[in-house]
Amino acid sequence: MGETFMAPAFKKRGISPAQILVFGFGGMILIGAFLLSLPAAVADGQSLRFFDALFTATSAVCVTGLSVFNVGATLSLFGQVILLVLIQLGGIGFMTMTSLLYMMIGRRFTLRDRLIIQNSMTQNSVSDSRLQGVVRMTRDIVVMTAVIELCVFLAYAARFVPLFGVSRGLYCSIFQAVSSFCNSGFDVFGAGTGLQPYLGDPVIYIATISAMSLGGIGFYVLLDLYRKLRNKRHRFMLHTKTVLCVSLFLVALGFALFLLFEHNNPRTLGRDDVPIQDKASWALFHSVSARTAGFAAVPQGDLTPASKILTVIYMFIGASPSGTGGGIKTTTVALMLLFIFSIIRGRDDVILFGRRIDKAVVLRSVAIVALGILFVFTAIIIVSLIEYERPITLSDTIYEVVSSFGTVGMTSAVTANFTDASRAVFIILMYGGRVGIFTFTMALAARLENRSSRVRYPKDRIMIG
Repeated sequence: MGETFMAPAFKKRGISPAQILVFGFGGMILIGAFLLSLPAAVADGQSLRFFDALFTATSAVCVTGLSVFNVGATLSLFGQVILLVLIQLGGIGFMTMTSLLYMMIGRRFTLRDRLIIQNSMTQNSVSDSRLQGVVRMTRDIVVMTAVIELCVFLAYAARFVPLFGVSRGLYCSIFQAVSSFCNSGFDVFGAGTGLQPYLGDPVIYIATISAMSLGGIGFYVLLDLYRKLRNKRHRFMLHTKTVLCVSLFLVALGFALFLLFEHNNPRTLGRDDVPIQDKASWALFHSVSARTAGFAAVPQGDLTPASKILTVIYMFIGASPSGTGGGIKTTTVALMLLFIFSIIRGRDDVILFGRRIDKAVVLRSVAIVALGILFVFTAIIIVSLIEYERPITLSDTIYEVVSSFGTVGMTSAVTANFTDASRAVFIILMYGGRVGIFTFTMALAARLENRSSRVRYPKDRIMIG
């Protein structure tokens, strides 16, 4: 079948596909950090601290958007282009770009290569028919990404070119199109206010919220929607129906609750100069952005406590599988809740759209939620201890920790106000949130899994509850 494009040493050492993905993302981060630490990457010609470059590279590859400096004002054109490349690579995935490169030079894909690509897309099915379509799907993903980003770019260019001139306007449009679709939350406007000054423009608003939504629902859903457009008789996959229903529910619920919580807040939507239509548009934008890109329509520190709690929940949930966002994923939460309801009703099976869900998948969803909560709570405790004697509130700590884990990028404080030790925790959170808490854990435990015993011990009971 031809030589695999993965290093032969990986096969000799028995490194699993999940571990290759973890190391692949880590390699991209280190290369990006090195390039961003060069003097040429900074506008004033003075090198960034390597740790700051590492934090920024991690935030870009993990499509988070947290930064310890103003990207548009600090980085040179070279540094911003490096950042843009890292965002694009992180958004569509390490394996997707590697696969495209090897398709371009005519290398063949072995079964192991296909399994690795499949793992990178969080596809659970390992049937031969699905494996045979993995390479074609990779090509479709690249084409679809290019088409969507081109459409968003044209929409931005129609507004940014008149504002900034041709060269600056086109550049900002390219960067913002990639940043919005990849849900990274970065911008290069240099004013420190992100997209806030431009969201009053309907074209920019619609382009941004559309790009965030399309990137967040995942490539499998996009491909399934495309097949439906081409063939009206095509039946949606169970995954597509679940993602669309859960995503629409979360957007609608978030819209209603954010509007309720903020409509009388004098620091956000409760001001006399904010008309009702702007209140509604902000609530909708925040409902989408809180799970995906992290673009803020208003300063997050001004939100009511209820809105902050809801935002934290949304950041923890994140986007959908195979999408450009992070978090524990919409389908994971859906399966866990359905599992709880099935227990309450005394049912053995989890039923979704008339289909019985494999028990192993259901239990995996519960494990992912539990690991995510453990990961986040541990990080909150560590950061709280680090920042104990500094003017960082518990609310700001929780916001920053969950934002890092969900790779959202929203912050109620300023990331630069945290110490390097806390930012090191954020790096780990962003990495784990993007690679996937399940993949990350399984990659570290791969060798132990291979040696697991098949012995079954006697069954017994303990009291719970």
